[in-house]
Amino acid sequence: MAQQEILSCSICLDLLKDPVTTVCGHSYCKSCINTHWDNGEERGSYSCPQCRETFTPRPVLEKNTMLAALVEDLKKTGLQAAPADHCYAGPEDVACDFCTGRKLKALKSCLNCLASYCEKHLQPHLQSAPFKKHKLVEPSEKLQENICSRHDEVMKMFCRTDQQCICYLCSVDEHKDHDTVSAAAERTERQRELGLRRQTIQQRVQDTEKDLKLLQQEEEAINGSADKAVEDSEEIFTEMIRLLEKRSSDVKQQIRSQQETEVSRVRELQERLEQEITELKRKDQELKQLSDTEDHNQFLHNYPSMSPLSGSTHSSSIRIRPLRNFEDVTAAVSQVRGRLQDILSETETEILQIVSQVDVLLPQPEPETRADFLRYSREITLDPNTANKYLLLSEGNRKVTRMRKDQSYSDHPDRFTDWRQVLSRESLTGPCYWEVEVGGGGVYVAVTYKNISRAGNSHECLFGFNDKSWSLYCYGNIYNFYYNSIKTPVSGPVSSRVGVYLDHSAGVLSFYRVSDTMTLLHRVQTTFTQPLYAGVYVYKGSTVEFCKLK
Repeated sequence: MAQQEILSCSICLDLLKDPVTTVCGHSYCKSCINTHWDNGEERGSYSCPQCRETFTPRPVLEKNTMLAALVEDLKKTGLQAAPADHCYAGPEDVACDFCTGRKLKALKSCLNCLASYCEKHLQPHLQSAPFKKHKLVEPSEKLQENICSRHDEVMKMFCRTDQQCICYLCSVDEHKDHDTVSAAAERTERQRELGLRRQTIQQRVQDTEKDLKLLQQEEEAINGSADKAVEDSEEIFTEMIRLLEKRSSDVKQQIRSQQETEVSRVRELQERLEQEITELKRKDQELKQLSDTEDHNQFLHNYPSMSPLSGSTHSSSIRIRPLRNFEDVTAAVSQVRGRLQDILSETETEILQIVSQVDVLLPQPEPETRADFLRYSREITLDPNTANKYLLLSEGNRKVTRMRKDQSYSDHPDRFTDWRQVLSRESLTGPCYWEVEVGGGGVYVAVTYKNISRAGNSHECLFGFNDKSWSLYCYGNIYNFYYNSIKTPVSGPVSSRVGVYLDHSAGVLSFYRVSDTMTLLHRVQTTFTQPLYAGVYVYKGSTVEFCKLK
C-alpha cells in the first residue's frame, strides 16, 4: 500500500499517468500539473502544489521514465487491488460523486460543494486549508434540496414570515420585506426550543416513574392488608361454627372481589403510566434524532412535523388514601361474634358495604400557593374561527380587544355571531391552570363545552347562561358567578389578574384573584361530562390577555 501511495498523483489521487517531475522533485500526472499551471497562468508564476515552491518562467516538464516503469510494474503485479465489496455503494447507500465506474460509499457530504465523497476523494477537504472551512456532514442524498429552485443558489437563509429556507437572492427579492435570518441562527433558536422540550419530557419521565413506584408499593400494601383482613375474619367466623360458615364465606368472597377490583385499578393505572413512559422516551428519542441532525435545512424541514407534546393523562403526584377499610371489616366481624344468629341478617349488609368502600386513590388536592398553581400552567391561545367579528386578536392570538368596527372575518360555523365572545384552541382536561390580565371595562372569564350554541343572541350562546358553560363576571372589585342563568354574587379585592384552576376529572373549577397571594373568589364542585374550552366575553373598552406563565 505504501508503494501505491508513492506512485499516486497528489492532484487526482490516482496512479500516475505519464509521470513528470518538477524542479523541486515532486511528481505528478503530466495532464494534472499542466492543468494546474494553466489555471494559475494569469498570475504570471507557477508553483508546486505540494511544497509551494514558485517557478519563473514556467518549467519545461520531462517524463520521469523511472516512475513510469514502476507504475507499469505495479499494474502488472496487481498490487492495486480493488476495494472489498462492502466498500462499494449499494442501493441504500450514498455514493461518492467523484468515483468513476463502480462508485464507493460516501464517507461525508459537503454542504458547500453539495457533493458526497468517499474516503479517498475526501482528502482535499481534510488537507487543503480552503476546503477545511467547508461544512462536512454525514452522507446525504438530499443535498440538492439545499439549492433554491428559482436562483440555483445554496439556501443559507430562513424566512420566518413564510417559515421556509431561502437563498440570499430570495431575501432581497420576493422576501425582501420579510423577517429573515441565517439558517444557522434559526437552527440555534429551534435547537434551544428543542432542548426545553426534551427537558420537559425528561422531567415528566422522572415524575411518572416516581408515581409508578408509589403504585407498586401501594399494591403490596393492599394485598397485605387484604390478606390480614381475610385471616382475622376467618378466625372469628371459625368460632361461630356452622351458623357463621356461610357468612364467613360471603365476607371472604367480597373482600377478595374488592381486593381484585382495587388491585386491577392500580395495575391499570400502572400500565397507563408505563405506556406513557415508553411514549415519552420514544418522543425524546425522536427529538434527539432531530437535534443531532447536522444539516440545518433538513432540521428546519423536519422540525414542523414534530407533533406537539400532549398533556399528561395523570396527576403529577399520586396520593394514597390511608388503608384502614379492611381493618374496619375485621372490627365489624368482631362485633358480630357476640350476637350470633339473631343479628347475622342485620350485619351482612353492613360488613359488605364497608368492604366496598376501600378506595386507595384520593383526588388531587387543590394547590394553595401560586407556585403550586404554576405547576399546572397551560398556555392558552384563542381560536380566530370562534371570535366575534367585533373582537381583534393579537399577541399571537393570546390577547383580545373589543373594537367598534367589524373586523371582516370570514364566515365560519364556529364563530359567535352576536355575543362578543371567543374560545381557546386547546381543550382542557386534567388539572390545569391559566391566568388572564383584564384591562378597561368588564369581562366574563369562562369555561364551556365545545357544543355551546354559536349563532344568535339567545342565552344558549352566552357564557354562564346555560348548562354548558360557567363564567365569572369581573369589573373592578365587582365579581358575579353565573351558571345556567343563576347569578351568585362574589366578594373579593380589586385585581387586574384572574387565575382559573380546573381539575376536570375531580369536577373542580376555581377562580382566584391573583396578586402577592392567591385569593379564592369562587369554587365549583360538579361533574364535567365533556372536555372544556377557555373563553372570554369582552365589553366595550375592554381587553383580555391570556398570560404566558412559563
